[in-house]
Amino acid sequence: MRTDKIFLGVDAGGTFTDFVCLRFGETVEAKVHKTLSTPAAPEQAILAGIEALGLSGEVDRGRLHIIHGSTVATNAVLEGKNAPTAYVTNHGFGDTLMLGRQARPSLYALEFPAGSSALPSVYCLETGGRISAEGKVLEALTSDKLKELVAKIKDLAPEAVAINLLFSFLDDSSEVAIENAIKNENLPVFVSRSSAVLPVYKEYERGIATWLNASLGPVVFGYLSRLNSGLKRCSLRIMQSNGETIDADKAVESAVRLLLSGPAGGLVAMKNVGEQTNVSRIISFDMGGTSTDVALLDGEIATTSESHIGQYPVAVPMVDMHTIGAGGGSIAYVDDGGMLQVGPRSSGADPGPACYGLGGSHATVTDANLVLGRLVPGARLPGNLKLSVAHARNAIGDLAQKIALSVEETAAGIISVANEHMAKAIREISVNRGYDPADFVLASFGGAGGLHVCALAEAMQMRSVLVPARGGVLSALGMLMASRGRQLTRTLGVAVDEIEVKALESAFQDLEDEARAELSGAGELVCKRSVDLCYKGQSYTLSVPWQGLADSVAEFKALHQRRYGYSLTSSVELVNICADVKEVSEPIQLHYEPAVNNQPANQHERNVASEANKIPVFSREAMIFGRKLVGPCVIMEYSATVYVAQHWLAEIDEVGSLRLLRTQGYT
Repeated sequence: MRTDKIFLGVDAGGTFTDFVCLRFGETVEAKVHKTLSTPAAPEQAILAGIEALGLSGEVDRGRLHIIHGSTVATNAVLEGKNAPTAYVTNHGFGDTLMLGRQARPSLYALEFPAGSSALPSVYCLETGGRISAEGKVLEALTSDKLKELVAKIKDLAPEAVAINLLFSFLDDSSEVAIENAIKNENLPVFVSRSSAVLPVYKEYERGIATWLNASLGPVVFGYLSRLNSGLKRCSLRIMQSNGETIDADKAVESAVRLLLSGPAGGLVAMKNVGEQTNVSRIISFDMGGTSTDVALLDGEIATTSESHIGQYPVAVPMVDMHTIGAGGGSIAYVDDGGMLQVGPRSSGADPGPACYGLGGSHATVTDANLVLGRLVPGARLPGNLKLSVAHARNAIGDLAQKIALSVEETAAGIISVANEHMAKAIREISVNRGYDPADFVLASFGGAGGLHVCALAEAMQMRSVLVPARGGVLSALGMLMASRGRQLTRTLGVAVDEIEVKALESAFQDLEDEARAELSGAGELVCKRSVDLCYKGQSYTLSVPWQGLADSVAEFKALHQRRYGYSLTSSVELVNICADVKEVSEPIQLHYEPAVNNQPANQHERNVASEANKIPVFSREAMIFGRKLVGPCVIMEYSATVYVAQHWLAEIDEVGSLRLLRTQGYT
């Protein structure tokens, strides 16, 4: 039971750090807060937010329970700030991570620059311990080779070591021996082995995951140590990329599983909102200050092992999401060909968009929305920000001169370009996978999402939009709704018609037991099993729930037909099995208090762009349940703003979500 406990969800983004504080008593009391992020030291913004929420005393008493999603691991990868890491593999395979899959970055480009490698060849170490695809020893790992390897690691003096031997998912004894030899020498290094991080086939993908886990370990450890120091005796859990949480002390060992921790929280909360509003088919649209994340929920949150972070494939389970560099802080510019472009470079939290008045001089999406009257200059914003129309117009005016348009026309162009980037991302996760967006509800959250949601719905021919309450901090709220969990995968690689069901059930049970052991101390646990299947000869798999051989194969074939437009008569192979064990947690339902008076919601009109562009503004907190607002209008709350476009109708539903409906058909 959560009675008399205080829980704090924290989502540290690139521009803002969001907080949701829940006090559990007879009722649930919710309080939200946003503050500008401190990218150089993210823990500073978190500790400042805790103080602003008046929770410093609770920290001193150790009564605060914190669930945190962070971009620390993601930023380290994207900015190349991984810890120096030695990569250990078998003789002849030291260049595996450099060669990759030799996939062409541009299919029709005859020439392109060589890709950079984050792993210098001097850090690639080769040794014995090689086994075959059948698990037979081809080259033994002798004591002399172990001593030689440890001596090389001593000379290199890296901060971390990644161990990735061929087919170690069949027999990890050599990897374990190397790990023990390093630890026995008391070397001050963080060690990861592939048989613990990702025991699956494909040596490149397994190697990248292990290298990322090792190279991020010291970075995450340093960050969490500083944060824990400020939190004193308070408990801390971290959101993983698959939408489940893990204790902070174990998160360091699984750093590669934290790369999408913030966005995953938003999906958990959105699924919860969908269940409360009886909406199961959702395309989520999370637009913050730096990036936009889109995902498709067809009843459940889908995970994938084929994600990418920057140039690296990440084969650990992650929420199936498409991320682009388009946010409120995305910078607009004119390219060498005279075309207006937006992003992916962002103004971030420092200096931020020009309209923040913090020293930013580049025109951004936020500046364009302000110029077009979709943001209110006098509104109360996080960090005591006051939006300056003059700064926004000056920044956009510089671009307007280059393309010979007015400031308003240029602002509208910035919004159109940004919207097209985001519409393309939505097509990637819907149309390109055999789904019709018109069959889904577009659910918007994030601080900037509501400003663009109508335009994106129109681009996708969607008639219904959902903007949940507290949408500007929804990812932080999702941290509090997520369960503790552990998701483990293992390669079997066997034809379906050769499977022995008892052996398969035993393999599933081994994975489940391992996951349960890692969640010791948790409450009631449940397990969902799934399998990765493919047609014989294919290199990529599709994941389906385990429902017995016949039903799982049938679902795989149906999914393959929908995703790729065809199915085959060839035999099916079971490549991987997966056990997802999670703690059963109490659902969180926040009570919505609708406005009780029958007077019009707080409303005022202001002129931003021209005398002809007066847009009514409403306070979301004052909207009466069932009252309908006709666009164009702006609906404001502390953490986000919604722009209701022309031909759209808005109303608050019984759980506090804002429902938008298209009033005219599409042509």
